[in-house]
Amino acid sequence: MNQKGHEKKIEKPDDESESYGRSWRLTVEANNARPWRIVPGNCYNHLQNYMSGGQYQLDLNLVVQHILSYAHEIPLAADGMDAWILDVDDTCISNIDYYKGRRFGCDPFDSAIFKAWIMKGKCPANPAVLELFNALIKKGFKVFLLTGRDQATLAQITTNNLRNQGFIGYQRLIFRSAKYKGQSAVRYKSAIRKEIEGEGYRIRGNVGDQWSDLQGECLGNRTFKLPNPMYFIS
Repeated sequence: MNQKGHEKKIEKPDDESESYGRSWRLTVEANNARPWRIVPGNCYNHLQNYMSGGQYQLDLNLVVQHILSYAHEIPLAADGMDAWILDVDDTCISNIDYYKGRRFGCDPFDSAIFKAWIMKGKCPANPAVLELFNALIKKGFKVFLLTGRDQATLAQITTNNLRNQGFIGYQRLIFRSAKYKGQSAVRYKSAIRKEIEGEGYRIRGNVGDQWSDLQGECLGNRTFKLPNPMYFIS
């Protein structure tokens, strides 16, 4: 009974698929379910609500606020070699519109359809990450954008897409060249970070939506994982 003498309303328990969807999302975000290739079908309703209903954006915003707090506390050296690394897909820009058509990862990934989506050059910015990007630039960090997109076929459309969405002023946008074709994301991105450090840069922070963005060598002082329960890249 509450203080007014009325019975408390008993919340109806979530159905089994909703409960499983929440548990599955927590498991993959904690990197306890690797490797996986497809989202279980009974997670669809939960992921649709999560990705489209506002909670995903709230989660993303909160992570970015923690990143901004950390970045604000870093004293920059006078040599201009303090750097950050940001992933591109589903970090800087969003592919949610593509994944809506794939039932948020419950349908298998289709590389041809995904490339056609990229070639439209219409991936919208993640507003919170664009805010982070601009704050890092304003403070004086050198920001490197590191993507697994193919250099030979996707460099120009991606460069234009990022510019049109407001990502202007980065130090370098790095694509996967033929040299790294066939390598895992962990190996490829580790090699690029090692090259960046070899140039004398100090990686102060590293941000991505995939665990493979944040594993391997030369990770920087801190890594930050953004939410993405729709797919897994090793």
